[in-house]
Amino acid sequence: MLKTILNPVRTIAVVFASMVFLGMIGGGAIAQNTSVQGEAAANEAVWVNVNMARILRIASPAATVIVGNPGIADVTIQDPQTLILTGRSYGKTNLIILDSIGNPIADIILSVVLQRAGFVTVYQGAARTTLSCAPNCQPTIMLGDDTAFTTDAISSSNLVASSAN
Repeated sequence: MLKTILNPVRTIAVVFASMVFLGMIGGGAIAQNTSVQGEAAANEAVWVNVNMARILRIASPAATVIVGNPGIADVTIQDPQTLILTGRSYGKTNLIILDSIGNPIADIILSVVLQRAGFVTVYQGAARTTLSCAPNCQPTIMLGDDTAFTTDAISSSNLVASSAN
């Protein structure tokens, strides 16, 4: 009986993943670079996917970056005019960029969102699991997944990593 229930779920997951892979769902290509200049930066949110990174280019050299809530996003100065944004958890926070004498270059809202394309969420009762489907579905860890599933996925990943050494 369990096999009968899971086969339709797998079929739906494979069809959905194929549609995502072929670009039928998800809106096409997403720009990976964002450029911020002047006062326009204060009025627009910059988004990044959770567990992903993206590049933020700025017009003036940055010396200091401040993230309002480092639990939501992290920022690294790659070079004075290139920042790397990393989404850590869902939500919104702000990013303040200062030059070498402490003058503000930008104050930006960062929005960390769930990447929809390429992922399938499976609910089994109250337990939620996430699969990354590009092109074959494999377990992946996302915030909100069942803790037993997350523990199993981490153990499996550690086993593979240790056998590679």
